[in-house]
Amino acid sequence: MATKITAAMVKQLREMTDSPMMECKKALVEADGDIEKAVDVLRTMGMAKAVKRAGRDTNEGCVAAYVSEDGKTGALLELTCETDFVSSNPKFEGFAADVAKVVAENDPADLEALKACPMNGGTVDSELTEMIHVIGENMKINRFARITSEGTLASYIHLGAHLGDIVNFKFAKPETAQNEDFKSFAHDVAMQVAASAPVSARRDDVPQEIIEHEKSIYTAQAKDSGRPEKFWDGIVQGRLKKFYKENVLTEQEFIKNPETTISQLADEVSKKADDKIEIVNFVRFNFGE
Repeated sequence: MATKITAAMVKQLREMTDSPMMECKKALVEADGDIEKAVDVLRTMGMAKAVKRAGRDTNEGCVAAYVSEDGKTGALLELTCETDFVSSNPKFEGFAADVAKVVAENDPADLEALKACPMNGGTVDSELTEMIHVIGENMKINRFARITSEGTLASYIHLGAHLGDIVNFKFAKPETAQNEDFKSFAHDVAMQVAASAPVSARRDDVPQEIIEHEKSIYTAQAKDSGRPEKFWDGIVQGRLKKFYKENVLTEQEFIKNPETTISQLADEVSKKADDKIEIVNFVRFNFGE
């Protein structure tokens, strides 16, 4: 009587070998449920390197960005590998960018859904396994984020590809996306997001739990200041205002000209483009965070 192949057995083999789920199930069926034999089956199916390297640490890697030609859809993706030598390999970085494109075009719900997405006649999972064969190191898709825009998106990948972001801009006139002043502004803002790590694009978008956490710290500091209680709220509000200035993108000082805020810069570019340009939101990945 054939052994019943359970989801738990498939999951165990998948974790051991980093092989595609369906291939794991086929291997278990062929091995009549014997995990060790199933590993050998996978090796004979051309996944030997993936099996051998599946347990190795992947502490290096890169962040890749993709933005569609119309600027409406984009994605960030973090792909890991074993060594910094491979992380800077153009083939590795190119694969990460290709998978980011799959994310943008397919909008997968989670990592498992992404691995099942079609890619180059196979799936993302099968292509990942092939990359492991070709390059000879274990690799993992660590995380991804997708972003859409009513206006346009601008991406920035910092030198070394360990830090990247995509910023979402809104405006009224479609031609603004092609305006040279706007393009320069969008690039500078994307670079600002990478360099200054803001919490949110706008003050209203700062998560309430972060605000409450900061206020609790400032309140404790006010109580310890020795100032009368009637001054405490003013102290808290003053320090909260400083927090916004340092952590909200539109209120930050422009890194190229600290005398101007990002919001003021947006107003200047809006006048030049005869449009109202707004920064809506962004996604930012710092490798390993």
